[in-house]
Amino acid sequence: MSSPRAQADPTASPLVIVHLFPDLLNLYGDGGNVKVLERRALDRGIPVEVRRVNHGEQVDLAEADLVFLGGGPDREQRLASEGLMGMRDDLHAFVEDDGVLLAICGGYQILGHEWLLGEEVVKGLGLVDMTTERAPGGSGNRLIDNIVLRSPLASRPVVGYENHAGRTHLGAGVQAFGEVVSSSGHGNNDDDKRDGVLYRNVVGTYLHGPLLPKNPQVADALLARALERRARRTGLPAPALGELDDSVENAANGYVCQRLNVG
Repeated sequence: MSSPRAQADPTASPLVIVHLFPDLLNLYGDGGNVKVLERRALDRGIPVEVRRVNHGEQVDLAEADLVFLGGGPDREQRLASEGLMGMRDDLHAFVEDDGVLLAICGGYQILGHEWLLGEEVVKGLGLVDMTTERAPGGSGNRLIDNIVLRSPLASRPVVGYENHAGRTHLGAGVQAFGEVVSSSGHGNNDDDKRDGVLYRNVVGTYLHGPLLPKNPQVADALLARALERRARRTGLPAPALGELDDSVENAANGYVCQRLNVG
């Protein structure tokens, strides 16, 4: 983004982004998603406060507008899951009050009823009607590839990279984040060519990259919803998101689409 940064109003209540457990869940640079959200808000003159909450620390989600959960290795995902289970009621209230939650890979799996740690089935948060199951052949049978989706959150294709062993299945009537339109990539599982989940203002996905730098329309969809949450929380009006110069981001997106033969 090369647009000049607008001046933020120092008296305005900031948009609050909570990054949960960045010390544990930051595979493939997933924390870059938070940096993109912060930058795209600041470039429009919207004040932002990023609260990075490490494992064992406390946070009041009633003050949050957007929560981010990344992915992590098995041991770190287990530790993060234990910490998140202690926050389950607060997370449930946040989601049902239309707080915005972006969860990537392992963070996405934890949102469901159960997920896998090697051969062990682990109880999830149950925030979304979905289950992650063991792959045929065990954890060595991974879905690894570049991937392109069509998503209701963006008019442009959504591009990313997946690397996961679990197979996620959504409950009846639960909407996916996107349909896989590339010949490479699988998404949630081997069968249905869908990736991720959309539930209220929850977006879960297997797409690393990180996701948002090459998909600015998805970033803005999340920001718009987070600003609506801030408006309800503070009484401030939710500003319209002005256009930014996304020529670099769109060129990167287009390059991936061209490589994968997606028009």
